[in-house]
Amino acid sequence: MDALLNVVTEDGTVVMPTHTEYSDPEDWENPPVPDNWTDEIRATMPPYRPDVTPTHGMGAIPECFRNYPGVVGSRHPHYSFAARGADAESVVADHEYDFGLDESSPLARLYELGGSVLLLGAGHDSNTSLHLAEYRGKYEKEIVTDGAPVLEDGEREWITLEAPAIDDGDFEEVGEAFERERPDAVARGQVGCADSVVVSQRELVDFASEWFGRTR
Repeated sequence: MDALLNVVTEDGTVVMPTHTEYSDPEDWENPPVPDNWTDEIRATMPPYRPDVTPTHGMGAIPECFRNYPGVVGSRHPHYSFAARGADAESVVADHEYDFGLDESSPLARLYELGGSVLLLGAGHDSNTSLHLAEYRGKYEKEIVTDGAPVLEDGEREWITLEAPAIDDGDFEEVGEAFERERPDAVARGQVGCADSVVVSQRELVDFASEWFGRTR
């Protein structure tokens, strides 16, 4: 983590997805929740708190970064992001609950700033910026509803959220197509033992949103 922050410097900004497992117990499947438990679970789940709630399924690096000094987090209970650096506060501010990976999200702020995506020992199937391309792609989308407990003005509140159903099943394919057709926007190399790639987020999102519109 120190090495990454030293390379970016204090004049730059590092942003990572810190997504959680908060969701409506009505939709839990592993194991499913008995119907007569749902209301009690909703009433007693601790609220999402950026400084406290751990990541889920994001790996060791985002979880380490979330706890790093000077890092600030966005308020979304499902699709939070953490940031550190010159533009950190503006990147994570005003993260709307509905459609949490769209134009109000930190992904869109990075797009506006002309940021880059670093996949450190990971493939495009883990490329969170492709979710912004999903939102922007012109194809029919299913809207799903979920919920989570959050803090509003210091008080715990259960909220309901809407978002398109997301699907990363073709992320690796669109990433390979982008690298093949836009090699000038891609740099590959080795970081330690990890095969890594840096790509222009703006060019990737533009390419993938059009690609999703044609293929989905």
